Amino acid sequence: MTTRRDFLKKSTAALAGATMPYWYTSASSLALGKQSASNTPLMGCIGTGDRWWAVGPAAMNFARCVAVSDVDSAHMGAARGRVKEAQADYDAPEMYEDYRKLLDRKDIEVVTIVTPDHWHSKIAIEAMLAGKDVYCEKPLTLTIHEGKQILKVLKQTGRVFQVGTQQRSGMDLRFLKAVAMVKSGRIGKVKKVTCDIGGAPASGEIPLADCPSELNWEMWLGQAPLVPYRSKPSGGKYPNSRSHYEFRWWYEYSGGKMTDWGAHHVDIASWAIGMDESGPLTVEGLVAEHPVPFKDGHPTRDDQYNTATKFDVKVMCPGDIEMHIVSESPDNNGILFEGTEGRFHVSRGGMKGKPVQDLESNPLSEDLLRQIYKGKQPGEIKDENIQHMNNFFQCIQDRTQPISDVESHHRAMTTCHLANIAIRLGRKLTWDSKTEQIVGDKEANMWLSREQRKGYEIDITV
Repeated sequence: MTTRRDFLKKSTAALAGATMPYWYTSASSLALGKQSASNTPLMGCIGTGDRWWAVGPAAMNFARCVAVSDVDSAHMGAARGRVKEAQADYDAPEMYEDYRKLLDRKDIEVVTIVTPDHWHSKIAIEAMLAGKDVYCEKPLTLTIHEGKQILKVLKQTGRVFQVGTQQRSGMDLRFLKAVAMVKSGRIGKVKKVTCDIGGAPASGEIPLADCPSELNWEMWLGQAPLVPYRSKPSGGKYPNSRSHYEFRWWYEYSGGKMTDWGAHHVDIASWAIGMDESGPLTVEGLVAEHPVPFKDGHPTRDDQYNTATKFDVKVMCPGDIEMHIVSESPDNNGILFEGTEGRFHVSRGGMKGKPVQDLESNPLSEDLLRQIYKGKQPGEIKDENIQHMNNFFQCIQDRTQPISDVESHHRAMTTCHLANIAIRLGRKLTWDSKTEQIVGDKEANMWLSREQRKGYEIDITV
């Protein structure tokens, strides 16, 4: 009899061996193929908005989706249709507005979480406590305290948990190669790292509006304060609003570009310099511009985007390495590594610099790349979403933690959260990575967590 573990072995092996995986040819050509329902890993998808359309279909190469959940019924219905198309041989998935009903199902073993940031931690913790392995989009946390809570529950439950930072797996392995170059001394001793993550938009005043009938606005807000719905046309794909894709530009629900893209570039930079196991020493905002006035770290207006539009944050790291997190630089979006023996830039578009040119005559070894990728084979699949998901399901099989593990992500996000605290309070912070406290600043330490609206608290104690 074929077991779920046998299925995963066959699926990942087949994907690794194919030069052009057959699931590229049609929506219904999945890795699970004609396996019977009883032998296939069963999955639930929580959050089915914009980003789910990359994450969900990628996961369906390795598991069968039996349930979708979203507080927006239009999003949920569209996702149900996509799943039904992809899994034509099976019944359409069940739909739940309340994700807890999905987590109550004993048959579901794996969940994807693709919600706004302020929902990630609570759902992830409850999913682990319900016995599910978890794939959650970045940034994983809204606060540093949430990261500590997730780590505690992960240790207690022993679940497998992958964070959706696909740069660790894909993009033609550019970022993995960048980490390997730094770790193998290709630029000598690292002196400075610049993470250009781009600025955030301003919206101008957004008027009160009727909430769409398909959206449960009260539940969408979750732990955040109960406020009226706002929306106005933007001329782009999405209206300026407090919800859906635009949640990124409100501190109530996210951390702006600092966490949205810092979760990518600060993560890679921290990995390369070895700070994924420790943390920064000091964090200081050199430049910070917000679209609304602030008082005591809080925005004084509630009718427009409030996350930083322009910034330069200086982070001093162990080893006397200086990191800058900036909204713009001459090299544009990406990471610039500078050392005593050279410098190079890496982005999703490519790599440049003499150390990169030197790879032609002195390439990185496959063994080194595999070692940095935690012993598994990187780059088996071209599509970064599917490759990252492949790594997740391989780790479900052997019960190891994936390439984008919670611990390293928590450390990277700690730097990003501290950067936001520094620019909101307007002062330099000193960080103790062992106690995970800001040194000598009682007021700043209060920002390590946030008050949560009654009924939506994260129910564990750290």
